[in-house]
Amino acid sequence: MKLATLQALNLARTQRKAAALVTDLDSGEERLVNEADIAADPLAAALAEQLRKGKSATVEQDGKRYFITMHVPPVRLVMIGAVHISQALVPLARLLDHEPIVVDPRTAFASPERFPDVELIAEWPDVALPPLGIDRYTAFVALTHDPKIDDPALMHALERGCFYVGALGSRKTHARRLERLRAAGVGDNTLSRIRAPIGLDIGAISPSEIAVSIIAEITAALRLESGEKKPRQVA
Repeated sequence: MKLATLQALNLARTQRKAAALVTDLDSGEERLVNEADIAADPLAAALAEQLRKGKSATVEQDGKRYFITMHVPPVRLVMIGAVHISQALVPLARLLDHEPIVVDPRTAFASPERFPDVELIAEWPDVALPPLGIDRYTAFVALTHDPKIDDPALMHALERGCFYVGALGSRKTHARRLERLRAAGVGDNTLSRIRAPIGLDIGAISPSEIAVSIIAEITAALRLESGEKKPRQVA
């Protein structure tokens, strides 16, 4: 790999941007394609497919073979609320190589005893979230049932373009949440990105089952072309 290519790749990693190293298997020529430039690349379709999968692969086009080495930032799972569901989500996130982060200003909940070896931030969202650099490779879940905590956190996540934004609560609870967020100036197109009730509908009851449904929906949003399995409508 050329030094300039390596430097560009390291910069993309530092900025949590995806990039693909495309190698012509016949000539050995290489080029680095940043995520923002994929649509204009001759291998756009193949690059987009491998980006969605997060995997490297050999592809053929116009009689030539290329190896695409895909470099994708690790997914971060930001949980607002140090609750039982978050406790169940942490090991599931780690099993999928996601980086779990728990935010909750309530120190009775946000304790190292309840969340050992987890990045735990016992601050209000307006203090805790900006330094995290939340981005499109972040899955974001609001789980406290407290509008004073969840609402500003959701607004931050929506502004930062997270690939998944979910919120705990019934349909009635979510309808009231939408009213509050509309009053705060959030538009309906943006609000439609919130997945609520959170998680795939698997009949989950216990915190562990709800955590499974959430991590499954996050995976669907990350890997499926549609980004989701069920339609979402703003009430």
